[in-house]
Amino acid sequence: MTGIAKLLANIQSDLWRDLLIDWERFLRAANHPESTRYGYVLAACQLAAYLVDELPGSGPALDPRLVTRRQVVAFQAWMIETRSPATAVNKYKSLQQFFRWLLQEEEIERSPIEGVPLPNVGQKLIPVISDAETQEILGVCRGNSFLQLRDQALVRMYYNTGARLSEIGCLLVADLDLDTNSVVLHGKGDKERRVRFGSRTARILTRYLRARNRRDGIAEVKELWIADRGTRPLKSSGIKIRLKRIGEKAGLSGVYAHRWRHSFAHEWRLAGGDTGDLMMVLGWSSEEMARRYGANAAAERAQRTQARLGIGERV
Repeated sequence: MTGIAKLLANIQSDLWRDLLIDWERFLRAANHPESTRYGYVLAACQLAAYLVDELPGSGPALDPRLVTRRQVVAFQAWMIETRSPATAVNKYKSLQQFFRWLLQEEEIERSPIEGVPLPNVGQKLIPVISDAETQEILGVCRGNSFLQLRDQALVRMYYNTGARLSEIGCLLVADLDLDTNSVVLHGKGDKERRVRFGSRTARILTRYLRARNRRDGIAEVKELWIADRGTRPLKSSGIKIRLKRIGEKAGLSGVYAHRWRHSFAHEWRLAGGDTGDLMMVLGWSSEEMARRYGANAAAERAQRTQARLGIGERV
């Protein structure tokens, strides 16, 4: 059972479940990647569960077509209080898509999210993972077992390419080119890009592939990453959990793939790398993303300039 199927199986209302199944089918037809579909459906399922808890037996808890603006506002406030403003923004955008689809299907006459303000998210500097911390994480993975080789390869791929969790997690063996030390990444909107990785990453990938190829029945498996035993592919969700556990073993909290993406952008901007080139490597179409991810580097450059100028120290 897939992650999306598990979400839908937990829905208590038949009307909610039936409409969400049709919506997810629509998203698949529009070629949205599985990670995007999961995030969208998760937000709707969370709203349904919230309504069951807050308004048990009421119309909206049984039928998404009866959800009101006030209930969406309450759900959003609850998300901000129990999660974070950034999470609330993600849920807002997902629910916006769900109710837009209900409008298109003529199931509702007006979206209940219309007029609901987008949560304000203050800009925070995302803590990057330093080389020293990455070295500690790799130290936990050091060894020659299959699991250790795979985990080393995963960590190095994330740090060396700055790729998204799903971009590395969904790689196929055919996406790798060890002759040129490069990989084809499948980004958002089904956009492909080729990025390079270093010799150390190439070496550990080669060792991992040798260990992988020794598994019985592996010739039929196209996915690059597989579980510790057997030939079952290791999905992005499993990689996310694995990275967290590795970080905890290294004595570090909050270890996840996206922090290496921030680290990549930080190092690039700190070294004076071109913004356009960074956008190409990381798969961005907006300079706003480059500014957001480069905030740490900009702050560090500003501090260096401040120290050099010595303003306020001449008297």
